[in-house]
Amino acid sequence: MANLLVLKVANVQSKFSLFLLILTMIGSVNAEPNLSTNVVQQPSPSANAIVSVSGHDANVPVYSTITAAINAIPLEREGVWTISISPGHYNERVVINKPFVHLQGQGEQSTHISFNRYAGQRVSDDSDETWGTGRTASVEINASNVTLSNLSISNSFDYPANELLEPNSPAKLKGTQAVALKINDDTDFIFLHNVSLWGYQDTLYVRGNRTYMLGGSIAGHVDFIFGGGTALFESVDIISRKKHDYGDFAGYITAPSTLNTRPFGLTFLGCKLLREDGVLANSIALGRPWHPTTTFADGRYANPFAEGKTTFLMTYMDEHIAPMGWTTMFGKSIDGTRIQFDPLTQARFAEFGSYGPGATAPPSRPQLTEEEASFYTKQAILAGWNPLAESEASGR
Repeated sequence: MANLLVLKVANVQSKFSLFLLILTMIGSVNAEPNLSTNVVQQPSPSANAIVSVSGHDANVPVYSTITAAINAIPLEREGVWTISISPGHYNERVVINKPFVHLQGQGEQSTHISFNRYAGQRVSDDSDETWGTGRTASVEINASNVTLSNLSISNSFDYPANELLEPNSPAKLKGTQAVALKINDDTDFIFLHNVSLWGYQDTLYVRGNRTYMLGGSIAGHVDFIFGGGTALFESVDIISRKKHDYGDFAGYITAPSTLNTRPFGLTFLGCKLLREDGVLANSIALGRPWHPTTTFADGRYANPFAEGKTTFLMTYMDEHIAPMGWTTMFGKSIDGTRIQFDPLTQARFAEFGSYGPGATAPPSRPQLTEEEASFYTKQAILAGWNPLAESEASGR
């Protein structure tokens, strides 16, 4: 009995130590990130412009589309240009090419941006050229210091309807990747605050330097958070959606292509891995290593320097997460044949403090030690950038 008591006390002390470490790592985690998603907010008094589908009485310019408001941003200005977007559904493709811009919606449930474009879609009726995955995004960010807040973005391509068509149906489409949000190369300081992203395959494409997503949600099924950028997701709901036709897995949450020179890739801190109705238990992989086909001097083949990195820290995992965690992904070899990339030796995948029915720790799911996990601070991942402190200092 005495030995049992000592064991219980030691176990409690270990859990308390882990709890203190979690508090240190999370810092300012928003414990209830989605409490404000149904609250319709009023336009910011500091807004430089307003977008409204029904008009608006204001002492600042009012536009009927987000694109028009962005195009009207003056080239010479000081500080962040805030565009307040009134409740409504904005069916347009939005491209942000100007830095220091804040698109401020009035709530994830009330301000919606959507567009319908998929990878296999022809650019025009008289052309055989297709858009390809990289040009399908409903919202594309090509500049630094951009903030999106309190809104939702979706790619409205109807993946399920196409999936349910018979394989030999003339109406069945190919190239069904459809991005909701793309954060492009050479971008930095991208802040997503209480933003919901909805799609199916390839929902969020991250290629930039530093992206910080706080609160909100991301929904999809195949590789729906992917790319070679550095991104921190804090208190985000990651929602796996139902796929009707699949093999070993019904979906893959991440497909990082992080170059081996980047210390951090896709990092999830205090998130929740959830599922829609119909997503079966043990059917979703945490991720797989994407080695994009890249042009080199000696040919075009899977990038050998892409050692994708995904890390889950203190994340809740529902029972749809497969026990083995990670899986393989194919790529093109230098001689043109298909090769398979191993998630344990040709990627950097790890977890720490996962919990819930989908949290297991077999050898196929590498676990960080407490010492290793202590390096994954927001300060380190974002290299000293703190967008919340900047917002408070500027009064936004």
